[in-house]
Amino acid sequence: MFEGASHLIFENAKHLRKNMTVAETILWMYLKKGINDYKFRRLHPIGLYIADFYCHKAKFIIEIDGSIHNKPDIIESDKIRQQELERWGYGVIRFSNEQVIKNPEKVLNSIAENLTRKQFTKSKHSSNNGV
Repeated sequence: MFEGASHLIFENAKHLRKNMTVAETILWMYLKKGINDYKFRRLHPIGLYIADFYCHKAKFIIEIDGSIHNKPDIIESDKIRQQELERWGYGVIRFSNEQVIKNPEKVLNSIAENLTRKQFTKSKHSSNNGV
């Protein structure tokens, strides 16, 4: 479940949970209740990475991207990270802070649809943008 995450990654995740962004906080208010029997963890260590939100049952990761994720080097880093997570069998879906803040219901519907799709297909799931 943690893919060999180090003690330092766990400490960093703990720090991030105490300092969540506005968008992460908004989405967590919905996800902490679960969606259709899928439970989520927030800022969860997976290998060298920390997933913003993670569902173990579905091996499903939700990433919330702030404006820093529009920088070319971060875009490339995110791409490599997502490809590696997908190779490990995780589905990854991304939303912008703006999407979560302005229309959380649409984001939640997209998450629920992707979970349903993942449930009915045994293959890996990925999406570059959920909305």
